[in-house]
Formats: sequence, structure tokens, C-alpha cells
Amino acid sequence: MPPQARRAEISRKTTETEVTVGLDLDGGEVSASTGVFFFDHMLDQLGRHGRFGLSVKATGDLEIDAHHTVEDTGIALGQALDEALGDRAGIRRYGDSLVPMEEALASVAVDISGRPLLVYSADIPAESIGQYETVLTEEFLQALVRKAGLTLHVTLKHGRNPHHCVEAIFKALAVALGEATSIDPRARGAVPSTKGVL
Repeated sequence: MPPQARRAEISRKTTETEVTVGLDLDGGEVSASTGVFFFDHMLDQLGRHGRFGLSVKATGDLEIDAHHTVEDTGIALGQALDEALGDRAGIRRYGDSLVPMEEALASVAVDISGRPLLVYSADIPAESIGQYETVLTEEFLQALVRKAGLTLHVTLKHGRNPHHCVEAIFKALAVALGEATSIDPRARGAVPSTKGVL
């Protein structure tokens, strides 16, 4: 068990959305309610397969589309991740995962680097899954990366079913983030950088 709690709660309110995210890097209950049901399912995968405690509540201008709700959730989650990590002491920093979801296969590699960069290569074979536009996956990841200071490489290696493709990406992200944020006992509390800070 880490010596201090690695938790955060972030609330974000704009003229378009209202989002509250609770995150515990060391586990807990998972719940998501955004009004975008497929996105809720993906956030559930992120919490459960990352072994995080994760609570997301969001309301937004869904009468227009889901874009603002998904993006602002990514912003709030990125802020929560940044806060929960604190000074990054003792974390593994790097994580990677290769996850199959039936015929789909996704690869994710993450560096909690402090240098926000997303490299995204995923050709999803549909424009939408219910009210969730598949381009929103990249929008969510871009927001997460910017606010959490992650270097993130996401590749969909193959897949035909759009649900499977997006779900494989979220599950791979979860596993990679779970690994990168975990405490490495061999680090003895040191920040994993030759600079001494991340």
C-alpha cells in the first residue's frame, strides 16, 4: 500500500457541460453516468481494467451531440490523474498493453512524462456507435493527454466491428495506465527520471 492516498476529485463546469470525476489510483468502485451510454461502457472498462476507483458524472448539451461531454470528461479525468499522481514518486512511469477484443487488436504505450503528446492510428470502420461518434475516441484521448501530461501511442492493429475496435483501445489504455501508475517497490520512492522531476 502506498504511504499516502493517491486520490483526486475534479469538478468542471462550463456553459456546455458539468463534469465531476473521482479517481483513486489504488482501487475502488467504478461508476459512470454521462448520458452517452456507449461512453459510460468505455469508462467502466477503463476503471475496471486499470484497477482504479473511478466515478464519473456528467451532464452536457447532448441535444447538439456528445462531443463536449466526451471531451470535457477527458479534461476532468486528465486533471484528476495529474493531481492523484502528485510528484510521481515511486511510480513505474511506463506502461504498455496489447489487448484483443474478439477480432480487434489494440496496442497502447504510455509514458507519464509531463510532455503531452498523442500518436493515434486507428481506422474505426464506422462513424458512430449509438450516439457516440467514433472520432470522439481520439478527442477524449487528446484531452486526457494534455491535462495529465502523458505521452501516449495508440494503434488499432486490426478490427472489423467498431464496438470491438473502440473497446479494445479503452481496455489497452486501462491496462497500460494501470501499469504506469502503479508503485514499483524497487524505486524506493524515487521519481523515475534522471532529472529528478516529471
